[in-house]
Amino acid sequence: MVVTNSVGGVPIRLTDERWGHICRRHPEMEHQKGKVLETIKSPDAILRGDYGEKLAVRFYRTTPLTSKYLVVAYKEVGATDGFVATAYFARRLADWREIIWKP
Repeated sequence: MVVTNSVGGVPIRLTDERWGHICRRHPEMEHQKGKVLETIKSPDAILRGDYGEKLAVRFYRTTPLTSKYLVVAYKEVGATDGFVATAYFARRLADWREIIWKP
């Protein structure tokens, strides 16, 4: 398990179980754990998810799939705990999603 802080200062856990799940569902993510943690800690924006989760997004010029956005869905359970639900690369961002944080 690894932990990084969200932009709000909440520790966000990425468990071995979740990382295995992400890599099984999205094989291109296998060597991208560093980018996932970087996206949580220093996103380009945070979007509102459908079920109370936050979507940290960051654009990467180089990925296993050419240039893409990395989207990391995570939930802040409280001021001192949160967890990653999933992560994936996207060609573009959903323009209908509400931006809830931007630097």
